[in-house]
Amino acid sequence: MPPTDPRTILQQYWGYPDFRPGQRAIIEDALAGKDTLALLPTGGGKSICYQVPVLCGEGVGLVVSPLIALMDDQVQNLRKRGIRAVALHSGLSYRELDLALDNAAEGFYRFLYVSPERLQSELFLARLERMPVRLLAVDEAHCISQWGYDFRPPYLEIAQLRKQLPEVPVLALTATATPAVARDIQEKLAFKEPHLRQQSFRRPELFYHLVHSENKWNRALQALQKIPGTAIAYLRHRRSVVELAQWLQAMGIPAQYYHGGLPPQERQKRQEAWLQNQTRVMVCTNAFGMGIDKPDVRLVLHLELPDSLEAYFQEAGRAGRDRQTAHAVTYVGPDDVHQLRVRHLQSFPSLQDIRHLYQVLANYFQLATGSGAGQTFGLDMGAFLRQYRLPALKTHQGLRILSKEGFISLSDGYAQPSRLRILADNTTLYDYQLRYPKQDLLIKTLTRSYGGLDVEYSAIDEATLAARLKTNEETVTAQLHELHRREMVDYQPRRQASSITFERARVESRHLRISPEHLKQRYQQLEKRIEAVIRYTEEDQTCRSLQLLHYFGEKGAPACGRCDVCRRQKRAVQGASYAATRKVIYKTLQEEAPLRLEEALEQWRPQRKAEETLRWMVDEGEVQLHNGVLHLPVQTKDKTSPSKNKHDDHDRPSPA
Repeated sequence: MPPTDPRTILQQYWGYPDFRPGQRAIIEDALAGKDTLALLPTGGGKSICYQVPVLCGEGVGLVVSPLIALMDDQVQNLRKRGIRAVALHSGLSYRELDLALDNAAEGFYRFLYVSPERLQSELFLARLERMPVRLLAVDEAHCISQWGYDFRPPYLEIAQLRKQLPEVPVLALTATATPAVARDIQEKLAFKEPHLRQQSFRRPELFYHLVHSENKWNRALQALQKIPGTAIAYLRHRRSVVELAQWLQAMGIPAQYYHGGLPPQERQKRQEAWLQNQTRVMVCTNAFGMGIDKPDVRLVLHLELPDSLEAYFQEAGRAGRDRQTAHAVTYVGPDDVHQLRVRHLQSFPSLQDIRHLYQVLANYFQLATGSGAGQTFGLDMGAFLRQYRLPALKTHQGLRILSKEGFISLSDGYAQPSRLRILADNTTLYDYQLRYPKQDLLIKTLTRSYGGLDVEYSAIDEATLAARLKTNEETVTAQLHELHRREMVDYQPRRQASSITFERARVESRHLRISPEHLKQRYQQLEKRIEAVIRYTEEDQTCRSLQLLHYFGEKGAPACGRCDVCRRQKRAVQGASYAATRKVIYKTLQEEAPLRLEEALEQWRPQRKAEETLRWMVDEGEVQLHNGVLHLPVQTKDKTSPSKNKHDDHDRPSPA
């Protein structure tokens, strides 16, 4: 029998001494069988809230999640801890799905991750009747709400699923939800009674800044020079990501780029280098960051406006998870607001546009009416757009809508590793090894390198096998294909390109059923989200943290005191008198630092004003105080006056 104490489970598998704030109460709700909606900010440890209660007893944790990359990341993390888990999504073959469901029904896995499109398949429902489900977890639960920023109709099937699992509690989790979305989630998931556990979205250690600039790259460089430590810089386009990373390298900043088009081994290599602080700055698209918990990120930069405040809050929230001071800076150029509206609102497709896109997809993949269900195809997006002369922005939006409506699944640049399972029984395989000695060594290396290949599919790496066999990757791949042809193994080579899976059999485009009301709601919600982002860029009287908290329905929090708005207001209050005192402090420290605090305060009059000014300067990083001794930061010691800095007095203390 597994241990039943949640804290014991946490220590045994994760090695943490205790839970983060809010986690224990959510776990106890799940153990008590209560339907619960948990709102935890990014970095709040959502996955542990459903993983621990499942491990406190027997049975399977059924987890619904919309993102293939996130599901696979969770599965890999669990397996590293010795916990059996598998993910069912559109990237798997029928044989893989069938075997995984059989194993789950037999209790082989502790966690089964399922994309929402899989929930109503006959294959899944047939096994669900035999599956010992202990908890139903709904990750990214905002997707079920029509008021949410990522509404997906397939999520509505979860309520039907609950009818087959009447005694199983549901735990819905999300990092971002307005009050209306929170109410809608509980209603759509058929909660037996409303029950919300919400952690404050306030991040007192994280300070938000917004900078209007025509030269965003230089301002980002200045921020990186002012604030030491690990950083993330977000841009939208792959080309921009590469160019900024190369420019930062030329400027002496250890930077690397990351986007979905890189081969999986290269992405993993770059991610590990960043996690281990071998790379300081990761310049990336939003493909980077999901499932990554690096606690010591000091700076997150957005060089283009985010699509929504929900997305911004999650991405910015990757800074300061160690509860130490961190900064999130957004740079706004003269044309950025217009481009945001063009990209999303003016490019929003009509129903006619979506039907045309669906038709050309079917033509491109040569799908006859009634065929294609469950089939996955590689997609060269550039060639596709050129062949049919499609506008890029409108096409991307149309594909996302087709995906969210459940007609297709997208893996935009998601690269799935090669997978293999041994099909032959021991006797047949041994006989084959005797007859084909050239492949005997490969089979032995496979079984020694990857355990359980006779039970389940395992991700394999051809390059690693080649190194162990002292040969090249092409030879190994050819031998694996031969083993597959002879039905000794089922070998599924890795996919590196974007792909599309048709979740339903192809229909005539004129019969494509997308609710006009859904489409209208999507546009209205998109417009609402875009305008919220624009208001955030224009509002300069309310603390940045308070703006975000108010958006998520949280009232009563204090102003942060450190964002660009709060700092500007403080400067206005301090006025000329503050500037004069600050100048005296600088002059003294330039001439006499290091200087003991007590000695310094004896020189400065009036002493109370000097204390207040000095405290603010220390908070802003203009002066350093260690063990009662005052210093000027290294970069300011050679300056004759703070007013002669190349940045004006208004900008100087800001990380921007």
